[in-house]
Amino acid sequence: MAYDEKLAVFRQTRLNPFDRGEEEDEVQEGPLPPHLEPKLELFRSEAPVHSSDRTMDLGLAEDHFSRPVGSLAVCDVEQLEHAIEECKRLILELPEHSERQKDTVVKLIHLRLKLQELKEPEEEEPNLRVLLEHRFSKEKSKSVKQTCDKCSAIIWGLIQTWYTCTGCYYRCHSKCMNLINKPCVRSKVSHQSEYELSICPEIGLDRQDYRCAECRTPVSLRGVPSEARQCDYTGQYYCSTCHWNDTATIPARVIHNWEFEPRKVCRTSMRYLALMMSRPVLKLKEVNPLLFNFVEELVEIRKLRQDILLMKPYFITCKEAMEARLLLQLHERQHFVENVDMYSLQDLIEVSSGRLSCSLTEVHTTFAKHIKLDCERCQAKGFVCELCKEGDILYPFDSHTSVCHDCSAVFHRPLVAVPLRCTLKRFQEKQKLVRLRGKFQITFETETSRESSWKENPPLKSLT
Repeated sequence: MAYDEKLAVFRQTRLNPFDRGEEEDEVQEGPLPPHLEPKLELFRSEAPVHSSDRTMDLGLAEDHFSRPVGSLAVCDVEQLEHAIEECKRLILELPEHSERQKDTVVKLIHLRLKLQELKEPEEEEPNLRVLLEHRFSKEKSKSVKQTCDKCSAIIWGLIQTWYTCTGCYYRCHSKCMNLINKPCVRSKVSHQSEYELSICPEIGLDRQDYRCAECRTPVSLRGVPSEARQCDYTGQYYCSTCHWNDTATIPARVIHNWEFEPRKVCRTSMRYLALMMSRPVLKLKEVNPLLFNFVEELVEIRKLRQDILLMKPYFITCKEAMEARLLLQLHERQHFVENVDMYSLQDLIEVSSGRLSCSLTEVHTTFAKHIKLDCERCQAKGFVCELCKEGDILYPFDSHTSVCHDCSAVFHRPLVAVPLRCTLKRFQEKQKLVRLRGKFQITFETETSRESSWKENPPLKSLT
């Protein structure tokens, strides 16, 4: 019979902790088979023990969870710690990958869980806690492995209570809650939605008094007592607890150098950049207008956005477009239907990768198809060229048209760029000239008729 089969038989006859009572040391009915006697000695102590002295049996024969009456002897912290040490020693002595070693490892886990319960008795934790503008929500996940942002230790969800901030996703143990001294990053995003636009504005470790810029822990470049790590976004130095060598795309490097390589940043900067990623706060026309001369994709995106803004009035006044909710195709980039100049960091990243150009071209095609082909009401809002009065119906977003910025009149784009006077201004000047001519004509006719009447009927001379 194989060893595994013998072990299974032995477990059924001897090592079931749930079927054991006060008289578990008594010999069971009928002797064991002779071939099981040698294996039985492996699971017995060298010296005979009684039920009250079973604490030194490595804790392997006890069931610490069902609490059978009269059989639980390992009940305090010292005894559990001693049983855990003996269990660890036995694991090292047993043959590797053996069945008994696996059973001992399982028992070691149970003993550690029991020790954790005794050291930290479970209390009813609140589901929501507010601290330093953080809104901590109690997590229910037991299997996801996370790291505490306060103590940098692993969060064992199976045996530890932990919280996550719903605003900045700051994670920590329940026991670390009262030690938190960092305010929520989302509050900074709400009150100060702007980037640092200088590339790594370093001030020097001596200006920081050789301390972490966040928690004021002493740091040095030699790593004693703690390693000084520089954040490429703020330019300041942080300790290893506040700086985990996370990487992120730096907005200043993107705007000035069109560089998207991730750089090392501290934990606070990483959260801030993550929350600011989709916020349209970059006005490239003011920050770096020369960028459009070197990046052709930006010029293409700007033209598409201008066309979409010209299409917007059609959709607002079109019942079919409102029912189809065409403008909601850009709900993730609401600023694209509000202005032309504002960009988010996510927009620039997708411009560099080419994804934004493809998606925006598709939306532009859908919008133009509705106006020029699908909807008769939108077709009726086309224009006739104000110069030649000929040709097809024109739309402001056509590639071969020009639009007057003063009166919004639409013209065929001339082959040679010539300045076009506003049609509305020309009309107003013409009307003014007509009024002046009419007024002059009326005055002239009045004077002429008066002179002719004087000639026909001269006024009487005064009597002297």
